[in-house]
Amino acid sequence: MRALALAFVSLLAIYSVNCEVYFEEKFPDESWESNWVYSEHPGKEFGKFKLTAGKFYNDPEEDKGLQTSEDARFYALSRKFKPFSNEDKPLVVQFSVKHEQDIDCGGGYLKVFDCKLDQKDMHGETPYEIMFGPDICGPGTKKVHVIFSYKGKNHLIKKEIRCKDDVYTMNTGSCSNQQDLEAAAAIITLKFIDTNDPEAKKPEDWDDKPTIPDPEDKKPEDWDKPEHIPDPDASKPEDWDDEMDGEWEPPMIDNPDYKGVWAPKQIDNPAYKGPWVHPEIDNPEYTADSQLYKRDELCAVGLDLWQVKSGTIFDNFLITDDLEAAKERGEALKKTLEGEKKMKNEQDEAEREKEKAEKPDDEEDDEDLDEEAGEAAPVNADMQGCLSYIRRPVMKICLAPLREERLGPGAA
Repeated sequence: MRALALAFVSLLAIYSVNCEVYFEEKFPDESWESNWVYSEHPGKEFGKFKLTAGKFYNDPEEDKGLQTSEDARFYALSRKFKPFSNEDKPLVVQFSVKHEQDIDCGGGYLKVFDCKLDQKDMHGETPYEIMFGPDICGPGTKKVHVIFSYKGKNHLIKKEIRCKDDVYTMNTGSCSNQQDLEAAAAIITLKFIDTNDPEAKKPEDWDDKPTIPDPEDKKPEDWDKPEHIPDPDASKPEDWDDEMDGEWEPPMIDNPDYKGVWAPKQIDNPAYKGPWVHPEIDNPEYTADSQLYKRDELCAVGLDLWQVKSGTIFDNFLITDDLEAAKERGEALKKTLEGEKKMKNEQDEAEREKEKAEKPDDEEDDEDLDEEAGEAAPVNADMQGCLSYIRRPVMKICLAPLREERLGPGAA
């Protein structure tokens, strides 16, 4: 279903009354082909987008967007717009994503670039200002990327955001001070050194053991017993031949009097000081920056991603400083989602009825026999293994190129 990727990247509390829409794209017709540019970066097999409302929609014309059309392909498409800076005002990046395929591994995010972008050479290593949107690859990766560039490095926001199957909103807030900016964007050098104070050492007399063996505790004299003893109830078989079978010995059994290895009981350690914490020191490289939020120049948006199964539709792009306008558009798109969901449910129900009508009578009889067999005596182990293998769902394997996914500095 469509996921409304709504990012309120508003990193300053100062709100301008002169709101402006810097970029908007709803793909009303084929004119998009003259505005958007495909990358021709060498060494990559890029897929093509097509204009369509998809298999299910609310309105066949209004809901048209760009859909990935080829499986196991990279996609690289971008468009430039009039440059602007978000200094002293909020920044909203908004777009919608609809996964019509049973997506198992693929990106659904966009990137925002400055004017240095070479559209014909855009690729995964091309520098960008902001990256935002869902990314799915198997059950382990189903998250929303929010990445900012700062001083030449990419930094992933600290909060983990899971993808959802219908409308979702991510808001980093309108930050009013340096601390809020740092917490929201996570795009600065840490205030403290992660590796701790290199001069600090754990004192030699520091005792971090909470308990110690009781020095007064003594092992009982009757403690030591063998773990196994000969079975007193066993007797030598009548047909036992010592010459042929060797000397008979009774089998060994667990000794009921065996108490295990003795150890003194533990008591509280009177010298315990607790765990030693390595002290941190101020980072000499840290410098407060009141303009973390500021992007000096934004003038391009791009889709740079990989998909194993194609079918994702991108639409309703909006970049603005008008928070209310973005909210209104988001609310309007909820009606689109409801219409899509209704049509999808109707299609699914019709498909189920069709399959039921086309199912052969003998197949239904086979199912009845299976139910009767389940109530009868169980099949042998070998046959049970075969049945389990046949009925086990097919495992989906994600065949995607290796990508570096890191938190904090250096995130892709």
